[in-house]
Order: sequence, then C-alpha cells, then structure tokens
Amino acid sequence: MLHPTLSMMKPMTIQPWFACLLGILFFFSNHAWSRAAEPNESVLSNGMKVLLIEVPKAPVATVQVWYKVGSRNEVMGRAGLSHMLEHMMFKGTARYPKGSFSRIVRKNGGIDNAFTSQDFTAYFENVAADRVGLALELEADRMQGLLLDNSEFQTEREVVKEERRLRSEDDPQGALVEALFAQAYLSHPYHWPVIGWFADLDAMALEDLQRHYDTFYSPNNATLIVIGDIKADALLPIIKRLFEPIPRGPSPKQVLPPEPEQRGERRFLLKREAQVPFVMMGFRVPNYSSDDSYALDILESILSHGKSSRLYQSLVYDQKNSLAVGAEYSVLQTDPGLFYFYSLVNPGAKVEAVEEALQREITRLQNEPPSDLELQRAKNQVEASRIFEQDSNFRHAMLLGQAESVGAGWRRIDQFVDRIRAVTAKDIQRVAKQYLTHDNRTVGILVPLPPKMPDSPSTAGHEGKS
Repeated sequence: MLHPTLSMMKPMTIQPWFACLLGILFFFSNHAWSRAAEPNESVLSNGMKVLLIEVPKAPVATVQVWYKVGSRNEVMGRAGLSHMLEHMMFKGTARYPKGSFSRIVRKNGGIDNAFTSQDFTAYFENVAADRVGLALELEADRMQGLLLDNSEFQTEREVVKEERRLRSEDDPQGALVEALFAQAYLSHPYHWPVIGWFADLDAMALEDLQRHYDTFYSPNNATLIVIGDIKADALLPIIKRLFEPIPRGPSPKQVLPPEPEQRGERRFLLKREAQVPFVMMGFRVPNYSSDDSYALDILESILSHGKSSRLYQSLVYDQKNSLAVGAEYSVLQTDPGLFYFYSLVNPGAKVEAVEEALQREITRLQNEPPSDLELQRAKNQVEASRIFEQDSNFRHAMLLGQAESVGAGWRRIDQFVDRIRAVTAKDIQRVAKQYLTHDNRTVGILVPLPPKMPDSPSTAGHEGKS
C-alpha cells in the first residue's frame, strides 16, 4: 500500500446501480477470474524476475520496473533516501542526459512516472504497444548507468523539501497521519515518513545516494512487468538482450526485527493551524503472511466502504458529528502494518463524542458478528475491486508488482478471491477482538489553532537588520 495521504481517505460512494452491479459481478466472478491471464514468468541469469501478460484488446502496454527498496530499507538519520533517489533517477545517464528520458517517452506518445512507498520503489511507462522496446531500453540504461551529480542533487533536495512542506507542513491532516505512524512504530522504519524529515534531508549526501543505488538498484532486486498488446515469446529475447548484461548486485538484507509488542494505549495531540479537528485511531495488525489478513480486509470494507458502511451511516448520517469518516488497511505490506480509523470532525461536534462513536462501532463488531447480507456485500465489494483492477493493464501490473515486492508473490493474487470468500462472520468478530484492543491502540487528535495574524506594516521587513 503508498504512504497514507488524504486522497486515500475519501469514502467510496455506492450508488444503487453500482450495488446491483456488485451482485452481478459476484454471480459471474468465477468466470471473470478464470479468464484472467496468468503471467509468463522468467528469471534472467542475473536474477531479475520478468512477468509478461498478453492483453491484445488495445494496442497499448504498460512497462513497470519494481525495486525492493522503500523507506523501510533506510536508517535513522537518513529518512527519505529512497524517495530522493527516485527523483534523481530522472537526472540522466551518459547515453540519455538530464531531461531526455521523459522527453523521449512523451515524444513517442507515452507517459512515465515513479512512486516510492514504505516497501518499494517503482517506475513505469504507459506506451503504444510498438514502443515497448523503447521503454525497456530506457529502463535498462538507468538501472546501471545513473549519473549522480552533486549540483543536481542540491537542486532536487530543495524540490523534495518543498514537496514535504505541501504534504505535511502545510497539510494538518497529513501531518497527523505522519505523527500517528511515528507513535505506533517506535523502532521499526515504518516510524518515519517516506518523504523523510527535514533534518534528514539536510544531512543527506551524494555518497548516501550512490550507496543506496549500488545496494538496491540491481537486477536481482528488481521485477520487470509488461502487460498489454505484446507477444511474450517475441519480447523475452529483447528483454534478455537489454537486461542480462547488467551484472548481479549484492543481495540486500530484507528481513528486519519486528516492532516490539505494544503494551498499552498511546495518545497524543497535534496542534496546527486548521479549520476543524481530525481524529485518528491506529492498531498494529498482521500483513499478508497471516490468514487473519483476509478477515481484516473484509472488516475494513464493512466499516468504511461506501455510504452504506457502518462508520458512514453512524457518524455522518445518524449522529452528524463527522464530515468524513473511514478506515484503511493494506494486506500487501512487507511487515505488519497499521489498521487505522479517521474522522474529520463536524464543526460544533465534540472530539470526545467522535472518538467514542468510533470505538462503539469497533465494540459492536466485537460483541456481535455482521449479518450474512452485510458480509456478502463486503465480499462483493472486495471482489469487484480486484476484478476492476485486472481490467486495467496499469492497475493489474501495479497489483502484481506490489505482491512481488513485498514478498507475497504474484500467485497469491490468484488465491485472493478464494481466501476472501472463505471468511466467515465469526472470523470478522474474532479479529476485531484480537487486534482492535485498547492496549494495541494509538490515538492522535488534531487540535485546530487559529491562523497566525500577518505582521503589521510597522514591523514587517525590519527583522535581521543591524
């Protein structure tokens, strides 16, 4: 899952026609999943995994390179290194100087970009099918030939710092998300934000970036995925010609010591300029490696997917104490993650009442399992989401890349729907009791401060003069 932002916290609107569609999708989902093409998997001699899927319905394709490196692979004092390197990957090589990578892709009618998360860094090009070879050539070139220039680094560091200001410093709700993870994880690298802290960005040196690149940007630490109007048998020799000359790199350590068990509630206040309070409540929970992850995924759907969900019905419709409310959980993470709730408090409503309302919905699930209808609706929503993802080349590749990068493997995606269907109402109740406990809870509350008054004309502009 990307580092949490408010864009992930918008409740999904379920219209009546869509609810009907969910039922139809459930009826036909066995057929939909049986038609999903299985990747053509290869492992090159240098250890790079290649997944190719032929989807001839339109003359387009997505090319994605996923590296198993994210903020979890950093150390205290250098938070944000993976994200900074992502920015520097567009600064050029000897063959393709600064600015030419994206310009070439755009000139050939494609789009390109990249993203960094706690667990991985990925690069992609969405191109016409007859331009796949060009995208592969560009990616192979920067996998081994990146030129790190100190002048470019100094400039890009300021760009990243401005990005941090927009995401956290000037976004009070984003700042609360960041603070919640920092409180919930005290020793594990999920403690720090993907973008890093200002002090760490300032302390970063070009040598740090070079070391990170040399350690993690190697073919044996990468997965290449191409999905679209391709012929796998014809494309694989091209991939081998471009990527196999790149030597195998080190095998970086990927297993980290687990975060110690939480033995009591943690609670904090964050005072920032804001219009309304914001409440968050996080619980540390297992990832894909536990069978409980499937029940937790359904639990999230019951509580927060759509306007018919429990949280929306209770806090927005009935009690009218929240402007927005929901929950977030990502199954596909390298290490055990965070199941968190949030509420944007309605002006005039009491924060204490909102927190109590969130807890009541948790307690309700702990005391009584969901109804059969409610459980089936949640399963339909989760299945529909997966089916829609596979209908998009880009989203399908994203799903496979994430599964490969966190250690789950792409085959687990094929098992996902069957495992979701096997979840029972009693499973939902059990995981709610086991993980959503007071001793495992971290609560963060954004306390709004009034905006600062601008300096008066009589004092403005005189500071610092001798």
